[in-house]
Amino acid sequence: MSDKRYDQAYFDRWYRDSARRVRAPASVARTVAMVVATAEYYLGHRLRNVLDVGCGEGAWRAPLRRLRPELDYLGLDPSEYAVARYGRARNLRLARFGQLEQLRFDRRFDLIVCSDVLHYVPAGELRRGLSGFADLLEGIAFVEVFTAADDPDGDTDGFIARRPDWYRRAFADAGLMACGSHCYLGPRLLRTVAALELAAPSARR
Repeated sequence: MSDKRYDQAYFDRWYRDSARRVRAPASVARTVAMVVATAEYYLGHRLRNVLDVGCGEGAWRAPLRRLRPELDYLGLDPSEYAVARYGRARNLRLARFGQLEQLRFDRRFDLIVCSDVLHYVPAGELRRGLSGFADLLEGIAFVEVFTAADDPDGDTDGFIARRPDWYRRAFADAGLMACGSHCYLGPRLLRTVAALELAAPSARR
C-alpha cells in the first residue's frame, strides 16, 4: 500500500482508458441514482450533503449534482495529484481513510460514499476510520467493498482478500447495519426501520 501511487498515470489507466476502466460513466450514474433514491427513502427528504471518502478525482460529484444541483459535496482522498488538480473546482481535500477517526465537520452528512476503497486499506486503519462514521453520518453510507468471495475486475494491486464476515463484524462494530446493495444505515436511522428492511447475512462465505 505504501508504494502505490495514485498519480495521473493511475487515474489515466483505471478511470479514462476505456479498454481498462471497470466502470463507464453510465454505470456510475446508475449507481449514484440508486444510492440517492435509497438515502432519500430512509431520510424522508431530499439529499442535502455528501461526504465522499476515497473520492479519487471526484467522479461521483457530477452525477450527484445532476440529480440534486443544490447538493453540498465534499471529497476526501490521499492522492496529492487529485487534490492538487481538482481540489478547488470539485471541493476535494487531502485525507486518508483512517483520519475519519478524528476528522469532524460543522455538520453531519446525509450520505457517506466510500466506493472501491476498503479492500485496499489495512485492518487497523480501516477500523479507525469506521469508528468515526457514527459521529459523521446522519443518514446512510454507501460502502462498496469486495471480498475473498468475489472476483473483482480492474486494479488488484494491494487488494486485501478478507472474508465477508470480517467486514460484517467491522461494520456492525461501527454502528452500521446493511440494508442492501452496499448501503448501510447509520445509528440515527436504525430506530425507524422494520426488521425485514435489513439485509440478512448471506450463506456465501
